[in-house]
Amino acid sequence: MPPIRILIINPNSTSSMTHALKPLIDSLDYTNTQYTYYTAPSGPPSVNNSADIHASTTACLADLSTSTPNGGTALRSEHAAYDGYLVACYSRHGLVTALRAMTTAPVVGIFEASVAAALQLLDLEYELRQQFGIVSTGAAWEALLGEGVGLLLGTFGGGEGPYGRCAGVETTGLNATELHSAEQGEVKRRVQEAVRRLVEKGTVRVVLLGCAGMAGMDGWVREVVGERVRVVDGVKAGVGALQGLIRGQF
Repeated sequence: MPPIRILIINPNSTSSMTHALKPLIDSLDYTNTQYTYYTAPSGPPSVNNSADIHASTTACLADLSTSTPNGGTALRSEHAAYDGYLVACYSRHGLVTALRAMTTAPVVGIFEASVAAALQLLDLEYELRQQFGIVSTGAAWEALLGEGVGLLLGTFGGGEGPYGRCAGVETTGLNATELHSAEQGEVKRRVQEAVRRLVEKGTVRVVLLGCAGMAGMDGWVREVVGERVRVVDGVKAGVGALQGLIRGQF
């Protein structure tokens, strides 16, 4: 069997964030797999709101795709030969939908993959009220990710709170680049405070790391929640989902 080829796309323009994903993905130790890493050539250095989602989608598509004679768009030949694509931005990112329209290979976003993983880890008995929650960066994500969860679960307008599967979203007040550029003691404090607020909101049994820049911070979360709560890294969940889809030929 030829190697599985996966393109890991960081849709912001900060290459150091792309490089930070490599050791995390390599640690998963999937065999017979070749990863190629892509950083947006322009656009926002950090995706912090809906305007940044749009701008980063536009910047990536201008580089990844080309016009076709019939007026459509297609992936450029150098980007079209992959078995799967991972969009490593924790959002309902427009690049996921755009790429799916241009390829039959699986395209996975880390936000969607992490929510799917959370549902596999929860006991779905209604009486237990088990929930997942998301820890993310800036305050804008509280509404954006809450809306995204509602759309994913088909509970838009009623998917959060004490009786929904999602307990909510808590944020650190830092953007994605500040997670690594700020003093790490302060970053840890803010992440852990957000986790404490989250687990106080309901019967949270799974915490999702709501930013690709939080890769490797799961240990900080476990210091707060202990072993009774699972911690899901979206990048790991996304790579795992792609591996399953590709190997299962779905």
